[in-house]
Amino acid sequence: MFGLEIVVVLGVAILLGSAVAARLRVTPPVLLLVVGILLGFVPALRQASLPPETMLLLFLPALLYWESLTTSLREIRNNLRVIVLASTALVIATAAVVAVAAHELGLGWGPAWVLGAALAPTDATAVGVIARALPRRMVTTLRAESLVNDGTALVIYGLAVGVTTGEQVATSGSVALLSAIAYLGGAAAGLLVAWLAVRTRRLLDNPLHENLVSLLTPFAAFLCAEVLHASGVLAVVVCGLTLSQVGPRIVRADTRRQSEAFWSLSTFVLNGALFVLIGLQAHAVVRGLTTPVPIALGMVGVISAVVIGSRFVWTFTTPYLIRAVDRRPQQRLRRVGPRPRVLSASAGFRGAVSLAAALAVPETMADGRPFPDRDTIIFVTAGVVVVTLVVQGLVLPSVVRWARLEPDTAVDEERALAARIAAEEAMAAMPGIAGRLGTADAVLARTVAEYRAHLQSSDADEDLAVHRAEAEYAALRLELLAHKRATIIRLRDERRIDDTVLRQIQSKLDIEEVRLSRREVAE
Repeated sequence: MFGLEIVVVLGVAILLGSAVAARLRVTPPVLLLVVGILLGFVPALRQASLPPETMLLLFLPALLYWESLTTSLREIRNNLRVIVLASTALVIATAAVVAVAAHELGLGWGPAWVLGAALAPTDATAVGVIARALPRRMVTTLRAESLVNDGTALVIYGLAVGVTTGEQVATSGSVALLSAIAYLGGAAAGLLVAWLAVRTRRLLDNPLHENLVSLLTPFAAFLCAEVLHASGVLAVVVCGLTLSQVGPRIVRADTRRQSEAFWSLSTFVLNGALFVLIGLQAHAVVRGLTTPVPIALGMVGVISAVVIGSRFVWTFTTPYLIRAVDRRPQQRLRRVGPRPRVLSASAGFRGAVSLAAALAVPETMADGRPFPDRDTIIFVTAGVVVVTLVVQGLVLPSVVRWARLEPDTAVDEERALAARIAAEEAMAAMPGIAGRLGTADAVLARTVAEYRAHLQSSDADEDLAVHRAEAEYAALRLELLAHKRATIIRLRDERRIDDTVLRQIQSKLDIEEVRLSRREVAE
């Protein structure tokens, strides 16, 4: 029964936390984290725990896969240097600085490096949810950085744990080998699974079967990389980015609608559950702590300052070094001022990966002795996660307003361009297509008129009256659809049509309503 109770509690917590956060204009992860901490005071929920394998094998593949599918590969290419540096050099630098600070606070070098590696990567889940208000280029850079930097951090983490337990020896060769296996093996596993997914989907013509393949894809990529002892995180990311380019060519419309609805709901629930569980886990961490709580809290404060400060230092040093080296005109156009850099530095949230890494620290070493300072590592990691999510999550909206960034209209402009060109080329091809299909002249004339009206309405500056007419048309159609829906429900209630017929007609009405509603919102 306890598992069922947890499911219900998590569902209610996610629903209430998200709804209240929207009303209070607070980022949902912050409120969900607080809700999880408050739920931890309920005695019946104190046995709830968050096993690391659950985090790594359930949450991360699904969340990272959807983040990868919905990330702009073009923006990643345009900002590749920044992303590569942030996901490698910044991770190594952050791990080193945290390790030095932790060692000065009393941890041995081995546990200190484990703590540094756990806290080095930013969290893709937190960035994707909290940083949505930022400009597209900045969001893409942050998301791509957080998707890739886990591989670097986990290599350092595995080496630090191995050295501390006595199972490995830190040499330049071992570090290079582990890094090569993690990156190359992970990328190869992701490409292989993406190729298999594409080949499988070409053999299927049922949306349910195709979306089952979509569901299995991230877990298969993660598993394949784990078998190769490579980075499962990187495999999922590469697989998702690859399918984001191939998918639009091979996925049918009905399959895509179903897939988007499924992944949107699934990732919303997983995201919410993740932050609530992190809050619940804080109580278990405190209960297992052997270090005096005031000292541990002081370490949380110092390490949090180091983690946040190291990102600010990086953000305000590397751009100037790059400017000194690269003076090409196209790079000068991409330079940003100090305010956007403060905003980027303020979005370095830590989350699921950090907590999973800390919880996965082994309890004993190779000789059977307890792993040194394991409880402190877990407590400090959980504390820094809470600090970055709550403090930076609450501060970020104010920083966005302070930054006074120019409105990012690139997406709207490109969407209007794509819609216009697609409609123009479709009109040009219409006579040939109509001739091939044997379409009646009346139907062809009606379609041509609709396309011409669409092209006229695509330019708001030229004819506002056309836009107003389009809005009135959409409103009228929506009211008529509501009347149709009420009619078929009445016919079902009068037992003149079956429920099956109701659902079939309602499905068509729903598709039309969604289309018209999206047009109304866009206008």
